[in-house]
Parts: sequence; C-alpha cells; structure tokens
Amino acid sequence: MSEENYSATAEIGALRLRRSRWQRLWISLSKAPPTAWFGFIVVAAYIVVAVAAPYIAPHGESEVFAESYALPSSEHLLGTDQIGRDIYSRLIYGARNTIGLALVTTILAFLIGGCLGLVAAISRNWLDQVLSRAVDVLMAIPALIFALMLLSVFGSSAWSLIGILAVLDSTRVFRLTRSVAVNVVVMDYVEAAKLRGEGLGWIMRREILPNIMAPLIAEFGLRFCFVFLSIAALSFLGVGIQPPTADWGSMVRENASLIQFAQYDFKIAMTPMIPAAAIALLTVAVNFIVDWFLHQTSGLRDE
Repeated sequence: MSEENYSATAEIGALRLRRSRWQRLWISLSKAPPTAWFGFIVVAAYIVVAVAAPYIAPHGESEVFAESYALPSSEHLLGTDQIGRDIYSRLIYGARNTIGLALVTTILAFLIGGCLGLVAAISRNWLDQVLSRAVDVLMAIPALIFALMLLSVFGSSAWSLIGILAVLDSTRVFRLTRSVAVNVVVMDYVEAAKLRGEGLGWIMRREILPNIMAPLIAEFGLRFCFVFLSIAALSFLGVGIQPPTADWGSMVRENASLIQFAQYDFKIAMTPMIPAAAIALLTVAVNFIVDWFLHQTSGLRDE
C-alpha cells in the first residue's frame, strides 16, 4: 500500500471513529432519564444567562436608582435592594460572577490535585508519602473555617478566593485521583511504557489519564457544586465576592431583612429567596447530570 493510500485509509478510519463516538453519545442521551434532561436544560439555561448577561439584564450591575426597596414593577421586575439597585439585573450578573468563579476554581483544583495525584500514584516513594500526609493535614481542618481564616489574612479579592478554594478542594481531587490511578499504574501496558523509556508526563497523559477519566468527570461535577456552594456561603458571610460585584450569596445577605415583611407583602419577603433558589436549582441540576453519568459509566443497565 502506498503512503497516500495509507494516509487516506487512516483519515477515513479516524472519521468513522469520531462518527461512532458521536452516535454512541447521541444514543446515550436519547435514553437518558427525565431527571438528566432536566439537568442538561437547566445547566444550558444558566450558561446562556451567564454568557449573555450584559445583553439580557435591563440595567447595569451597579446602577443605582432613586428609590430603595422599590416594589416589583415593569421597570424593576423584582424591585430594588437597600441602596436602589435593580435586583433582577443583579441576579443575572450574579450568574456570571458566581458560576464563572466556581468554574475557574474547580478547573484549577483539578489541575493541582489531579497532577499531584498522578505523580504520587506513579512514584510510590517518599514523594507519595509527603504529598499524602500533607493532604491529610489539610483535610483534617474544616474547609469553610480554614477558608475564612485564610481570606482574613490574604484579603477577600477574587484571586485570593479562587486560589484558596482551589488549594483546599485540590486535596479531595488528589485523594480520588491517587486512589483510582494506583489500580492503573500496575497494569502491563504502563510497565511496558516505563520499559520503553517513556517520560512521566507521557505515561500520565497517554496511559493513565484516559483510563480514569470517568470518575474524574463525575467528581468534577460534584466538586463544582461544593465550590459553588462554598463561594455563596463565603459571600453570605461577607468575605467572598465583594460589592459592588453581584453575587447570589451576598444578595441573600443584603436582602435578608425583607423576610420580616412577609405578613405585609409576600412578594417583597420572597426577594432574598430568589437567589437562594437559583443556587439550589443549579446544584440539583448538576447532581442529576452526575448521577446519570455515573450510571452510564458504572456498567449498570436498567432492566
């Protein structure tokens, strides 16, 4: 076979492989339960709102109007807050800020914890012991209390929030990555790669990582939920995302005093519950997707 025919055959084979993968993905999605589809729809809607926030929001994120605690109207669909900012607009911008920071933090946590977990699983020497004991020490301290302490030291900037939460969450990623990678590094194909003289990075990227992706993807969804809730909790306590940046956790705190007006106007009293409901809805949707993905990758099938 000539070199041209060999290249054409390889390209056709790769194209068929990609098509078969998309076909299998579509078949899996078509058989997904209603809860998974609900999760996909909700997550897609949140992504659209987060990306298109400047075009969807009727007012600016920090734009202040004359009347504070204004009632819901055609101009202010959810009213205004304690200093006259439009709550509906801040709710939309809050999706971009809260979800964006949670996503960046989760990705950074997986880069740190995943790489160190793979290195520890492959080396199995003093480096593994040092990393494992350091992770044990960090995990022994309650994450929220530790984050509060570190934020009080380094300040409540967005970069401090991302870095601190990423390091704290990377300990969980490290434990999972190491535990699943330890069962892979003893396989014959990994030993063969070592005997061929392949580098550590090549073995991690080509031999181990593809075989542990399923639990890592599922853990990514769960870690995102935990980071998302942690950011909201820290903002509610006043040490997370700082004003005038919109954030769902801080919006609950800023409008919590409206709950006392429930006996006079139920709509006003429900104002702080709207960002709380947005937090809960996204968490539930992501968990629905993770549950479906774990079911798909576990080898179990519905009867």
